[in-house]
Amino acid sequence: MRALRLVESTLSAGGVPIRCAASGLRGFRRRVRALAWRTTVALALLALVAPAPVAAGDPLIEALRARVESLRAGADPQIGAGSAAARALIASLYERRGFSPLWTDPTRMASLATAIAASATHGLDPNDYHAARLSAPVAPHANESERVRAVAQRDLLATDAFVRLAYHLYFGKADPRTISSGWNFSRTLDGVDPVTALGELIAAPDAAAALEGLAPRLPAYRDLRNALVQLRAIERGGGWPQVAPGPKLEVGSTGPRVAQLRARLLAGGDLAEDGAAEVFDAALEAAVRRFQSRHGLEADGMVGRATLAALNVGVAERIAQVRANLERLRWVARELAGDYLLVDIAGFRAQLWLSGAPVWSARVVVGRPYRRTPEFRARMKYLVINPEWAVPPTILREDVLPKVIADPAYLERHNMRVLDASGRVVDAATIDWASYRANPRAFPYQIVQAPGGDNPLGAIKFMFPNEHSVYLHDTPSRELFERTTRAFSSGCIRVERPLELARLLLDDPVRWSEEKLREAIASGRTQTVPVRHTVPVMLLYFTATVDADGTLHFRPDLYGRDRAIIAALAAPFRFAPVDGVQRGRAADPGRAKPAGVQ
Repeated sequence: MRALRLVESTLSAGGVPIRCAASGLRGFRRRVRALAWRTTVALALLALVAPAPVAAGDPLIEALRARVESLRAGADPQIGAGSAAARALIASLYERRGFSPLWTDPTRMASLATAIAASATHGLDPNDYHAARLSAPVAPHANESERVRAVAQRDLLATDAFVRLAYHLYFGKADPRTISSGWNFSRTLDGVDPVTALGELIAAPDAAAALEGLAPRLPAYRDLRNALVQLRAIERGGGWPQVAPGPKLEVGSTGPRVAQLRARLLAGGDLAEDGAAEVFDAALEAAVRRFQSRHGLEADGMVGRATLAALNVGVAERIAQVRANLERLRWVARELAGDYLLVDIAGFRAQLWLSGAPVWSARVVVGRPYRRTPEFRARMKYLVINPEWAVPPTILREDVLPKVIADPAYLERHNMRVLDASGRVVDAATIDWASYRANPRAFPYQIVQAPGGDNPLGAIKFMFPNEHSVYLHDTPSRELFERTTRAFSSGCIRVERPLELARLLLDDPVRWSEEKLREAIASGRTQTVPVRHTVPVMLLYFTATVDADGTLHFRPDLYGRDRAIIAALAAPFRFAPVDGVQRGRAADPGRAKPAGVQ
């Protein structure tokens, strides 16, 4: 606990503590991350390839050899968390070193202990890394051989702890493929042999610095990590007070519930100073608006049911929410670099990044809770000006068919036509629509809406081909962008200011200026145009973020996706497979390619 407090104080010392609202986060200094992998490769390889000389028959080496052989046989459940690949990885490391111990230097062991304590500031659990067992001294034994065996086992435990923490900081603890259907982001070592990578990493003179270098270097991760430290400080102080249930509170309200509201907003940083305790004044109204804005609520300055519910979410739940979002960032950190288009589903926002800097941001509308927008990655390929709309199967069955059955003129009124499987137009009057009332899945045709003012795709759509048939598009329903909660689509993403996005992706000011785009739209002709910036499009889901001025924001968990991550973080440690690494064994040491961990 003392080590954790030291790490937390270091995090806060580099910048003003996180503002839950108006008091602000200015970040913290870059610390041990300045020790990058490539600055320690020479030392690492020297330590790996040429371990310190030891006498033949050294008892500790013999004890480690015996323990490693037992590990290979799967007889040590404490090491590798039930993963044959993890056991093989650790065994291979010791075999390459001639069974030389890794953790006999007290300074390196203390550095590992610091890293384990610091794992809590990443939203991880130090108990996953043998914290209690490694912090306890090696107990006295009846004879020297028992003591040596205990030291050997402790060395293996320390290595296992290092491997676990390195894995979690680099990939995350939970396996997103088991949590999010359709998840297709990579989990690879980019062709690096895991034994070589681990050997270079674990031989670094400062274990804490080496492990810290594996954590995401994103400002978003840094800021959320700092927010977690501050929320835990609030929790240690007893949390924030609750506001009793009752009627709506607004300017002019008085009584003890107003005093409770004032205390709650002071504790969370939304109210800068106290006032008349039981009077709802203008300053308190402004504080309520700030709180509502930070929590994805309608900022009307009144405390109704939704605002009261958000106020009474305990600090422990907010800590769990931040931990879940730190984990999400670990899953994708290496992908969020260079050029990409990020859609934050829960935040109802999209951002285009080019050369590592944001160049466009806009509000978006995403799928309803019963027609959820999935999380996945695909590459932008082309855009379509004046697109037709081929009605998706779900919308066809659940929305369009019932309307056509009830009103045969519906198709003509909405400029729709019916196509058969070969794309030929079918006369709608020849179809027995009522026969599909009981079984809409049997409907054998496709319905397509022509471009126009009421086409739900608007004037332009952005295509990044994917198995979900999800894309970005314009919309005629622009008033929905003014809503705070923007979950109205059937899974696709409606974007504000689509012409700006199109101009940036096309990156051809002569042929495709914004004026030229407007002319193409006005022509009414459907055109498919390849984009110059074929950026990866990443649909992700964040319910806790820190904005540019240091304000911590929470968003409602629209699709209930936080729970599975929080549960996975609390579950017993398990290694999940890494893409490109065979299950059950480490890579062949004879074919290893020396390389550093990126």
